[in-house]
Amino acid sequence: MSLKYQARSLTATVLAAWLVAAPALGGPLLDAAIEAERLAAQNDARGAFEAIRSGLAAFSQSLPLTVPRALFVTEVPKAYRAYAPKAEPVFLTGEKLITYVEVTGLKWQPADGEQRQSHFTVDLELMDDEGKTLALQKEFGNFTFTSHSDAVEVYTHLTLDVAGAKPGGYVLHYTINDVIAERSTPFELPFTLKDKS
Repeated sequence: MSLKYQARSLTATVLAAWLVAAPALGGPLLDAAIEAERLAAQNDARGAFEAIRSGLAAFSQSLPLTVPRALFVTEVPKAYRAYAPKAEPVFLTGEKLITYVEVTGLKWQPADGEQRQSHFTVDLELMDDEGKTLALQKEFGNFTFTSHSDAVEVYTHLTLDVAGAKPGGYVLHYTINDVIAERSTPFELPFTLKDKS
């Protein structure tokens, strides 16, 4: 038996074993994708969409609590990923800081009326550019989302008024706290205040 033949045989054996094991190792996202493809092939678009949405929601809850996107915006966001980003993190004194925040990995639990609910808070810490804490507020934001199914596209906005702060460099440190899962994740946004003149 040649070495080339043995390598091909080993490759075929490993590939076959992987293909057999893949569904067992897949998890909710792969299972949902397979079911969605099956339903789509049967011309059941509604069922296919619900299968993949449910799978994505289950997969999202298996992830660590994460902030996939957080940035300063020029106005209150209109919807998930519907925002106007601020070109630079530079604000005039007296200008409010609006932050767009996405959260994934939230846990959902049953709520009244056969609905589902997630709940998270946001702690705020404002520091100067040398790391000195200037302001600290627990539960600066407190958000409860209730819907008929576990949501995947969860976002909010945070508005901070830093009136009276002197021009200079600052760091905005937020901590997202998943109340149901009792876990947290922080993120920071540096910014600069400038005089209006």
